[in-house]
This record gives sequence, C-alpha cells and structure tokens, in this order.
Amino acid sequence: MPSRSCANLLDMASGDILDIPQTPRALPRVMTVPGIIADGYGSNEGDSDSMSSSCRERKIIVANMLPLHARRDTAAKKWFFSLDEDSLLLQLKDGFSLETEVVYVGSLKVDVEPSEQEEVAQRLLEEFKCVPTFVPHDIQEKYYHGFCKQQLWPLFHYMLPMCPDHGDRFDRQLWQAYVSANKIFADKVMEVVNPEDDYIWIQDYHLMVLPTFLRKRYHRVKLGFFLHSPFPSSEIYRTLPVRDEILKGLLNCDLIGFHTFDYARHFLSCCSRMLGLDYESKRGHIGLDYFGRTVYIKILPVGIHMGRLESVMNLSSTFDKAKEVQEQFMGKKVILGVDDMDIFKGISLKLLAFEYLLQQDQDLQGKLVLVQIVNPARSSGKDVQEARKETYSTAERINQIYGRSNYEPVVLIDRPVPRYEKTAYYAVAECCLVNAVRDGMNLVPYKYIVCRQGSPGMDEAMGIKTDSPRTSMLVVSEFIGCSPSLSGAIRVNPWDIEAVAEALNVAITMSDSEKQLRHEKHYRYVSSHDVAYWARSFMQDLERACKDHYSKRCWGIGLGLGFRVIALSPSFRKLSIDHMVSSYRRTQRRAIFLDYDGTVVPQSSLIKAPSAEVITLLNALSSDPKNSVYIVSGRGRMSLSEWLAPCERLGIAAEHGYFIRGSKMADWECLASDLEWKPIVEPVMKLYTEATDGSYIEPKESALVWHHHDADPDFGSCQAKELLDHLETVLANEPAVVKRGQHIVEVKPQGVTKGLVAQKVLSMMVDSGKPPDFVMCIGDDRSDEDMFESILSSVSSPSVTAAPDIFACTVGQKPSKAKYYLDDTADVLRLLRGLANASCPKPRHTAQFQVAFDSVL
Repeated sequence: MPSRSCANLLDMASGDILDIPQTPRALPRVMTVPGIIADGYGSNEGDSDSMSSSCRERKIIVANMLPLHARRDTAAKKWFFSLDEDSLLLQLKDGFSLETEVVYVGSLKVDVEPSEQEEVAQRLLEEFKCVPTFVPHDIQEKYYHGFCKQQLWPLFHYMLPMCPDHGDRFDRQLWQAYVSANKIFADKVMEVVNPEDDYIWIQDYHLMVLPTFLRKRYHRVKLGFFLHSPFPSSEIYRTLPVRDEILKGLLNCDLIGFHTFDYARHFLSCCSRMLGLDYESKRGHIGLDYFGRTVYIKILPVGIHMGRLESVMNLSSTFDKAKEVQEQFMGKKVILGVDDMDIFKGISLKLLAFEYLLQQDQDLQGKLVLVQIVNPARSSGKDVQEARKETYSTAERINQIYGRSNYEPVVLIDRPVPRYEKTAYYAVAECCLVNAVRDGMNLVPYKYIVCRQGSPGMDEAMGIKTDSPRTSMLVVSEFIGCSPSLSGAIRVNPWDIEAVAEALNVAITMSDSEKQLRHEKHYRYVSSHDVAYWARSFMQDLERACKDHYSKRCWGIGLGLGFRVIALSPSFRKLSIDHMVSSYRRTQRRAIFLDYDGTVVPQSSLIKAPSAEVITLLNALSSDPKNSVYIVSGRGRMSLSEWLAPCERLGIAAEHGYFIRGSKMADWECLASDLEWKPIVEPVMKLYTEATDGSYIEPKESALVWHHHDADPDFGSCQAKELLDHLETVLANEPAVVKRGQHIVEVKPQGVTKGLVAQKVLSMMVDSGKPPDFVMCIGDDRSDEDMFESILSSVSSPSVTAAPDIFACTVGQKPSKAKYYLDDTADVLRLLRGLANASCPKPRHTAQFQVAFDSVL
C-alpha cells in the first residue's frame, strides 16, 4: 500500500504521470521487537518518526537489482532462487558486524506474474532478506532501458545528444517512468523500514529521486547514497532539463559517496552554480549546508572481495585453464583487456594503439598478443551495435596484416566468460590495459593485481616457484575511477593512440625489479582497501552524519520533487506577529534595530531605495516617543541619509556602525580609528578585480569591499579565499580586520561591528535611567549575528534590573543565533505594519494598515 504522502508528492512532481498500479501489500513490516503494526502509514502531516526502537542493528540496501539469481521451472511451475556471490551488494555485508541484519530492496532480473508476486515476495523475505519491487514491465522498460541507459548513462559519461543520430533527446515520458519506478521502490522501503533505527543505503544513479520520497515520509530518516558512475562537470550536467530535481533528490540524503574527488567536485560545483549552495571542509569532512542540515560528501573508491576472488583462483578448473592458456601463448607476451561492450570502454582505441605498436616495432610481431575479453553489453542500442562492428573490423584488419599461420595478434573473446576462465587469463597476462574513455570505477585492474599475486595451487599449476617475486604491469586510462588509487600504473590518455602504444612498450620492456615494486605497492592497497573496508568506512561516516538527527526540530517545505527538510535548533521558531504586537503594546521603553538590505528592502531588488510604504512604517515607529529605532547597515552614510531623509527621528548606523546618529537633526558620530591601511588594501583588491571577471570594489569611508557576486561561482569563491589569505598577511600588523561575507570580502577597522551599535544604544538607555523593556532586532546576514549576540549579552548584564522582552529575528529559515525567524522581506513588512498600527501617534493611512494587519492575523 503506497503511502499517501508519496502519492501526493508524485502527483505534484509530474501530474498525470502514468497509470501506475498500486504496489500490492504483500509484505508485513519487518520488525525486530514484538509489537502491533498498523496496516496504514498514519498521518502524512508533520514528522512521523515514531516507531519502536530496534534491538538489533539493521541496514537496508536499496539497488536497482537484488543480489539474486532467479529461474522458473515451467514444467514444475516452481521458482528457484540463489544468492549471486559476485554481487557487490552481497559482498559489502563483510563490512558490517555479524550482529547486523541486512535487508535488500530491489528488482529481480526476471518478470514475475502478478498472481505469483505475493508468494515470491514472502519467500524472498524469509529466505534471503530480500524485498522485491516488481516494477511493471512497461515502466521498467522506460525507466531502465529508457531514462537510465539512454539518457542518464550517456550524459554522466559526458556524451550530449547534439543531434538525433548522436544519442536520444530528453523524453518527458521516460523521466516520468523514472519517477514512477523510484516511487515504487520508496513504497517497498517504507514497508520494511524502522525509521528511528535503520540505516538506508541507496546505490547508484537508477534511484536518485528516491531520497526525496523517503525524506518526505520520514523527516529524520538515516539516508546514504553512493554513485557508482562518474558525475559530469556542471557544463555537461546543466543540459539535463530535470537537473534541479535530481540534485535536490541527492541533497535529501545525509551522506553522498563518490569514487573520486573529481566526481565529488563536479557535484559540488553543480550545487553551487544551479542551487546557490556553499560547501566547506569541516574537520576533514566536506559538508554542504542545506536548509540547516549538513549533507556530507564521501570520497572513497570501492574495492573487490578478496575472499571471493581467491576462492575462484583456487578452483581446479582455474588451474587447468591457466595451464592451458599458458601453453597456448608459450613464448609470447600477453596483454589483457576485459571490458563491457559499450562505446565508453574504448575497445577500438585499444586495438588501434596495439596496431600502432606492432607497426612501429617489427620485432614485437609474432611475440605480442592482445587478448580482449568482451563482456555482454548491459543495454541494447545503435551505439552498442556500432561499437561491436568497429571492434570486429579493426581486430580482423590487424590479424590480416600481422597474423601468421601460428600467430593471431588479436584474440577476441566475445561470449559469456566464466569467472574461472577470466581469472586464468589475469594470472597469465604480463600487462593489463584498461583504456576506457570514461568509467565510474572499473575493478578490472584490482582483480588483475590479486590474480598476479597468485596462490600455492596456481603457482604449482603454472610451474612458478612459491618464493619467486610477483610482478604485474598496468596501463590505465586517466578517465577511470580507479586511476587515482593506482599510483604505480602508467596512466594514459586513451584518445592519444601513439601515447598508449608507447605506454604498452614501456610496460612490456620494464625490468622485473621495477614491475615487482609496482606490483607490491598495488597489492598492499588493493588487499587493504577491499569491499568490506569501503562498506565499513561509508557506514561509519553515515552514522556520524546522522548522530544529531534528534537534536533539531524538523519540518518539510516545498512541493513535488523540490521537497526538502528544514532542520534547526529546537528553540528556533517563526516569530508570531500577534505575540510580538501584544508585547509591544504593554511595554514602554523599546529599542528596535533593523538591517537594511534583505530586511526592509529585498536583497534581489535592483532599486535599493526604500519604498514609500517602508518610509511610512519607519516614520510611524520612530515617531512613537516610546521607541528608539535604528537602521543598522553596511551601506555608506550618504546613501542612507538620502534614502531615509523623510524619517526625521530615525537613527542610522552606517558602515556597520562606524558612523552613527540618533536622528536626522543630530550630527554623525564617528569611531576614532586609524585608516592608514586603506592604501595597502586597495592595490591588492585591484589586482584581484582585474583577474576576476565580474568582480568590483566598493569603496566606503571606513572600509573597502570586494564583490564577486557576478563572477563565475567557483572561480569567484576561489579568488575570495585567496584574497582573504593575501589581505590577512599584508594586514597582520594593522588595526584592520578582513571578513568574508556572502559574495564579498570586506576590510574594515578593528572593533567596528553591528553588535557594537546595539550595545551602545542599549547602554545609553540604561545610563539615562530608562532601561529597555522591549528589544527587537531583525537582520538577514552574518554581520547581523553580532547584533543578536550583543543584545542577549547586554540585557543580561547586572545593570539591567528587569529582563526585557527580546525578539532577535533572522530573515529566512537558516541556522542563526536568533531565536526567531521570518520567511522574507514581505514578512518583515507585515510585522512592521502590525507594530506601526499599535504605535502612538498613529501613522497616516491607518485604515489601510489595519486591514492588512487583520488579514495577517
């Protein structure tokens, strides 16, 4: 039974998406403690993370396919299932403790008739801890073979559909099928999850919007995701019409894993450029702030299962095959390639490089053999057929030119090859060439290294002395995920045919002593960073990322696939206008501090002068004799004086408080400060401005500000960090501070903060014998946090006898030192209308304000 919240979310995401049959309620919710579980999911309002706690640790692994082999005996009408020992999903269990229960959610590789689905599901759960999803066949075709394989897979491997003959264009129906399939997976996960205790680990690009469905249902769900494919640069990814929905889906996780730093960097760049999100390294961990939640980024390549590979290596069939291969290529050097048949594996480029090597060095003809094992293609399509055709024609040409009666330079094995046979070829080959033009990870080099390490049985079969040194040689493309971890390999650009040929020549002619050193280095890494290490490390980081889940208040906002969860301090809540007005009415000595940009004037507004309504509201508040009202801004005093000229009794603190006056008739007070550092700062900022397109310098009387809002996000951020370090160095002995804000780097005098303004005004009120009984402060950026902190410390001092009503309020739902928040500038103006209406004397157009205020309440 699908959850109502998920059904609604799906409707919002894609309208009349597809006629999806409801997922049959075939499974009981899996529980590890006694209890009664209702058939429904409860209310979809708010956070419903109320479940019995489990006494046994449990992990739920969600992937497109279950780690099972399935076969149906049509005569007996029986299903036969067995575990797929080669599946990564099954092997990662070794990284968990023996007490950990692992439940798998995914599809079977075969279709099951609807009449048999309930029985099969119950059996798989009881015997294998597997929960099948049973995606309808038409959706499965469009979801997997359509959107995943024909659109996401090429795009993630840097291939754009520039024309209809070069990849499939985006198809909205395929996207809708993708969302539909992800919803079906979500329904199945919800049937078995205990959201308070279970950890959910989603695998790969097939399920990138699944986190949104789960986060919508359980706000505090413990959710990890690992991408096993490349993640493209922002210039490629941004061409995807549903780019934001997928990014937001991933950001609903707590931890996102990638094989390499490049993939993670591309993802973070996309988040920065398309969603405006910033990230930083927090104690060695990359964290991305997303509406109060920290989404962590994990960089760790997956490994192989050593035990599984070694067990295959010790089979008698492997010994026999290794001996057979060794005899077949006696007196020749074998270069091995093992690749799927697709356009990204670079098989034809590999053959061309091998051909070039034979052409350039005639002595190698008759002595060098390239054995290319071709795994079955994972998808069908015109591109696969073209790749196969090119591979065969190139191999045939090479064999015709350089082959002899007893010598075939290219041995093409295009059939399903059992593991023992592959292992035998790994053991015999002197060099392994992985020439993919783009690949997420590729574990072929790891398997090759382990097989070259050998075993006593393999050594005996191949006639190798047990104590003899082990050697191996790798030539790997720099565009595959395992390349960074193989520092002893020769890295190549697969597109450079001559360079690959030269690398092969170096590899086969290298001295045995150097081959041995490289092999030992690789074997140490591969054997210690196996699949268990990978799974254990990821889960440890996921546990760390989720440890603060219950220390914050969570609520969801956003429609459809734009849904996200706000996670903030338990004491942080939206400011109630009626509560504020009630306090305002009963108090007599009020201090009000308002930021300017982003608070009373929208940050995005091109017109920075205040509207007539803002002037009226500020006049109404500042004209009340019970009020001391200040605009506290980083802007210059000339601009603020001009814009706020109609407000006779309004106080202004300009340039973060360097200049301050209590009213229009009062003189500006200036903090005495040394500004001799400005001639030092200006040429440095000019240097960065010239080097950073879109940046500019804003000169102020007391400060200099470097803006990079219009620069390239990544480059501007990088330059800002460099400028910050540069300025801190040159100003080390000067009375100035360098601060980085939102798209700015500012240099200003020491001790000048908005907090100092609030402290000064409050102290004046206390010293005059009129301590405030109402303090309100509203702002939207980092500089306003100083005011929030200053207010709390000032009113708690011993000189203040009675604690006033304090309303520190930030604009926008985000982490803050303030106790309250308002959504936006419009919210701020609604609040000010309410206060203005309660002020004395009343502002003009009172009736208008009263109507607006009543509509809010």
